[in-house]
Amino acid sequence: MGKYFFHHSGEIFELCFPCFLLPCMPRRLFPDSFESGRTILCLDFMVFTLRLIHIFAVNKQLGPKMIIVGRMMKDVFLFLFFLGVWLVAYGVTTEGLLLPHDRRLPWIFRRVFYRPYLQIFGQIPLNEIDAALIAAANCTYDPVAILMEEAQPCTNTYANWLVLILLVVFLLVANILLLNLLIAMFSYTFAKVQGNSDIYWKSQRYNLILEYHNRPALAPPFILISHLHLFIKRHIRKVQSSKGRHFRECRGEQWERRRE
Repeated sequence: MGKYFFHHSGEIFELCFPCFLLPCMPRRLFPDSFESGRTILCLDFMVFTLRLIHIFAVNKQLGPKMIIVGRMMKDVFLFLFFLGVWLVAYGVTTEGLLLPHDRRLPWIFRRVFYRPYLQIFGQIPLNEIDAALIAAANCTYDPVAILMEEAQPCTNTYANWLVLILLVVFLLVANILLLNLLIAMFSYTFAKVQGNSDIYWKSQRYNLILEYHNRPALAPPFILISHLHLFIKRHIRKVQSSKGRHFRECRGEQWERRRE
C-alpha cells in the first residue's frame, strides 16, 4: 500500500482535488452549510498546493531532494509506529493513575494521545501531574458529576511518585532514543539517494515527461473538449494512439539492449 501511494501520489492528489471541490461549491451557497463548505475548500487548497511540488521533479537539484523527502516519509511512518506504542503505554498508564474517576471519552483520548505528544516537545503541565504543584480547586471524585460537567475531576495523588518516574522514562526514550533512531534513518536514506542522485533524477524526469505526454493538451475546464475528441477518435473512428505506440517501441528497444 505504501509503495503504491509513493508511485501514484500525483494521481491520488488529483483525485482528491475534485472530490473535495465538488461537494464544497454548493455548500457555500447556503448559510447553514457555509462553514462546512469553507472547511472543505481549505483542505482542497492544501491538496492543490501540495500537488505543485510535483513540478520540481524536472529540476536536477530539487528532483533528488523530492525522492529523499518521499523516502524519509516512509521512515517517519516506521518511527511513528514505535512512538505510538510507547505513547499509548505511557498515556494510558498515567491517565489511570491520575484521573481514574473521569469517564468522559473525549477528555480521556485527549490526555492519552494529545498530552503525551506535546510533552515530547517540552509542553509539560506540571500543575496537572506533580502533586506538589496541584492547586486546590472545586473538584469531585463522583463519576456522575464529572460526566455531567458539574465539577472538575480531582487528581489522584496516591502513586504520584510513579507518575513522575514514568514521565522521566518516557521523555528519555522518546526524546533521546527514538529521536536519534529517526535521525540515523534519515542519514542513511539521504546518503543512499544522494550517491545515485543523477540516476534517480533521470528516472523521475522520464516518468514526469511520460505522464504529461499522455495527458490532454487543454487545461480544465476546456479539458472536456479534449476528452470528447479522444472518445470520438478511439471508440468511433478506431484510431490507435501514436503516443502510446512510440513509447512502447522505445521501451522495447531498451529491453532488447539490456538483454544483449
